[in-house]
Amino acid sequence: MSSSPYKTDDEERNVGSEDFPTEETPLVPPPAQVGGEYSMPLKGVTPHGGIPHSRMAPGRRSMHEMSNLVEESDLFKSTGTPKTMMSKSYSVNADGSIAYLTPLQMGRHELYESIPFTAVFGLQKKERSLSMAVSSYAADLDVMEADQISMVQSQKHLSSHELAARHSQASLMLLEELELDNVMVTTPLIFAVIVAAMGQFLVGYNIGVMNAPEAVVFPGHSTLEWSIAVAAFCFGGPFGANYAGQLAETRGRRGALLICTWTFLFGGILQTAALNMYCIIGSRLIIGIASGISTVIVPIYLGELAPPTLRGTLGTLTQFALVVGILVADLFAFPFATHDKWRILFAVTGIVALLQLLCAPWLLESPRWLLSKKPDSRKARYIIKKLRGLRYEEEVETEVGHFVGAMNSQDVTHGEEHKTMGFMDMIADKKIRLLVVSCFVLQSVQQLCGINAVFYYSTSFFDGIIPNPLIGTTLVGGVNVLATYAALLLMDSCRRRTLLLWSTAGMFLSCIVIVASLLGYFSNIIALLAVNVYVIFFEIGLGPIPWLIVAEMFDGKYVATAMSASSQINWFFNFVVSMVFPYLNEYLGPYSFVPFASVLLFGFIFTAIWLPETQGTTPEELQARLIKKNESVVYHNMSFVGDMVGDDGQQGTLGDEWRMAMDQVRKEEEDAMNVGTFNYGFKPIDDKVEKGSPPAPVAGGFMAGAY
Repeated sequence: MSSSPYKTDDEERNVGSEDFPTEETPLVPPPAQVGGEYSMPLKGVTPHGGIPHSRMAPGRRSMHEMSNLVEESDLFKSTGTPKTMMSKSYSVNADGSIAYLTPLQMGRHELYESIPFTAVFGLQKKERSLSMAVSSYAADLDVMEADQISMVQSQKHLSSHELAARHSQASLMLLEELELDNVMVTTPLIFAVIVAAMGQFLVGYNIGVMNAPEAVVFPGHSTLEWSIAVAAFCFGGPFGANYAGQLAETRGRRGALLICTWTFLFGGILQTAALNMYCIIGSRLIIGIASGISTVIVPIYLGELAPPTLRGTLGTLTQFALVVGILVADLFAFPFATHDKWRILFAVTGIVALLQLLCAPWLLESPRWLLSKKPDSRKARYIIKKLRGLRYEEEVETEVGHFVGAMNSQDVTHGEEHKTMGFMDMIADKKIRLLVVSCFVLQSVQQLCGINAVFYYSTSFFDGIIPNPLIGTTLVGGVNVLATYAALLLMDSCRRRTLLLWSTAGMFLSCIVIVASLLGYFSNIIALLAVNVYVIFFEIGLGPIPWLIVAEMFDGKYVATAMSASSQINWFFNFVVSMVFPYLNEYLGPYSFVPFASVLLFGFIFTAIWLPETQGTTPEELQARLIKKNESVVYHNMSFVGDMVGDDGQQGTLGDEWRMAMDQVRKEEEDAMNVGTFNYGFKPIDDKVEKGSPPAPVAGGFMAGAY
């Protein structure tokens, strides 16, 4: 019988320390550096199928070896030839805990821990960079193990060309698997996105709906009454945003979203049936509360339902829904902003809210919220299975482990004083104090730059400048949508600080041109163009980035607190601008944009001097952070490009096994469709699923803190 690389218990007892390496004396020297891609030697990689003997007491088997006893007993038949097998990947933490994670599962777990549970516009760059970082990191592990396997089998290292080719193949293979979530969108997630997008559409619609009908809604009202009606929306916003957190924790994300929808419906009905301006003011306050709830709940709800690599995309979709809502309000003003049809403009809010409620039966609860309340929740596992399109319980438990691990790493527990203590912790931490101040300054500048003065009052502003003010207002709304798309493209190629500098500088110059045009130095058409350029520069920088840097630059445990505080500041200054601008326009006339220009000049100076550039967002920086984070972790059996040994002694790939598995899945689904038992995702969830059910096991590797 041919000799085996695996040793029996008796052989292990008789082996001297010189036969097996320890951490101080690795199995083989680290492989040659591959194009500068190795940041440091990665520890604890053993030969294919091997066991870390240096960490076992004499005569004892490791957990991994015991789990492979059946596999090893069938490895060698009478011929002594190794048969095809798949060795388990696992890692050993410094405290001795073990996690049985494949490289793909490790990568997904890192994405869950590093990307906050919120859907934010423009987060795609961080998602891609982190995916590239974990793919390269896992490829390093694969290459090092492959080199050691080669050393054991042939007593020579792989060449530099072989190392580089294998690293590239391994990195691309894992990157494709990690980004598979971007195209695998299930039916329950689609319904969640539709309902959430409707909520953000209503926020945008109610930002723009009061722009055009000022002259036709209860004619004879005063400037103060109309200003209060517009500003009531912003006054209710912070109350809704502040209440949303408590609502989400007590009623669940789904429950909070439905309460938000009912609030929109009630406010829309009241506004449509208003008897006087006081009813308009009251309904705007209610709709503002609903909008505040929506701006908090929607990003959280989608972020907790979507996989990490899809959260930026969903944040972008909801942002587009908001700006499209503003544009639709402008377009509807043409036929309906009249003395006898203005109520139809306000009825849209109630109609869209009713459509949301019709979709409610297919909405899923957030699995993260369910697991936070009950870690062994069977309902959470059922929802995860539906959201991810999983088929086997083992896959579901692995995904549950990702959720639980991310919840533990991103959670900050401060008891009853959670929000206050979290904010004070951020201020007290010198490392992030400048980031906190920067967020608050940027949120203030975002509103005090006057952008919502354009969306609230552009019709009255354009009155006398162009023949039909509605045309100018609609043009601004259309440019706003196009600029949002342009911003998405620029965020993939430009740094945040650079975009902010261009944004504030461009808006400042636009304000100067607007004032000069109103003073008669340029034609009125130039004033119209300047307003549109002003909106374009806002959308490429000052619009999305104050929110984005919170998700990109803060640790996950601080994101929720920073978002909440930023939201309060944003709504407050939104209210200030909506109340003050009519008086600025009345008393300052052509100089009404001068205060906004002053704020933008301050924003430019602050960004240029004090705002730190976004750090840790390139793949290289993120990979260096990964190496430092996991420097005490020892990995085993991490070869995933060629981790199967066949009868011919050659290492194969996962391709054949993957294709066979996909063919089997496809066949099972086709059979289910033919007999009419296939579940397309429309089946409502039984809320009684947890009653009387035994506790489900939690993935031990995650709960033990192994990764």
